[in-house]
Amino acid sequence: MEENKDYLIKRYTKDIKSADIWSVFKILADFTKGFDELGNLGPSVTVFGSARTDKDDFYYKKSLELSEKLAKKGFNIITGGGPGIMEAANQGAKKVDYVESIGLNIDLPSEQVANPYTTKELSFDYFFSRKVMLVKYSMAYVIFPGGFGTLDELFEALTLVQTRKVTGVKIFVVGTDFYEPLLEFIRTRLVPNGMIDKDDIELIRVTDDIDCIVKEIVESLRNQIKFLKEANLDHTTYYKSLLTFFEDKLK
Repeated sequence: MEENKDYLIKRYTKDIKSADIWSVFKILADFTKGFDELGNLGPSVTVFGSARTDKDDFYYKKSLELSEKLAKKGFNIITGGGPGIMEAANQGAKKVDYVESIGLNIDLPSEQVANPYTTKELSFDYFFSRKVMLVKYSMAYVIFPGGFGTLDELFEALTLVQTRKVTGVKIFVVGTDFYEPLLEFIRTRLVPNGMIDKDDIELIRVTDDIDCIVKEIVESLRNQIKFLKEANLDHTTYYKSLLTFFEDKLK
């Protein structure tokens, strides 16, 4: 009996270690795939929001409108690749044939079915590697109403900007009525208790004005170009790519 117990323990431990090793390779594959496919995208905007929003919803229509207007300015659109808000954003981008409409999908037991409006689709095994790709190559994040996943992405984005792990990125929240209770909680609980600084609230730009968002993203790109030049980084490939984009698409 004791020998059988020892055998089962050793076998179980070996299975865990084998699974961990295999997981490492899958994680590396996720990141390698993302870096290879997205590294040379050019200026892009990521749109987050619920997979459960139907086509008649106000915010579905707003997501479609925003992404189409950004695409016409030359910005690629990145989403999680699923239905709802993500589908609307990819649909708007796909109407413009000179930008990429990108869906970064993940295998889930429900909800996450790939939408048909992507020009480039990648599938990930892990949420964390997918999340890196959703934020790494964008100069703005637009958060529409959504559930736990959307809230996770909102606070991840805020944390990255607050801690300056990413710079030059704007965070827009669409859904003034929807998000007001959350914003009130931030103002009346997090700030007074010293959990965040009062200035951190300014990281969130809350508006339902789609044209305003487009205008501010364009202005943010202009400011990035100016900052890079003032920092004597105008010799870099990144600066030159932004400048070329601005001169070709936005002047």
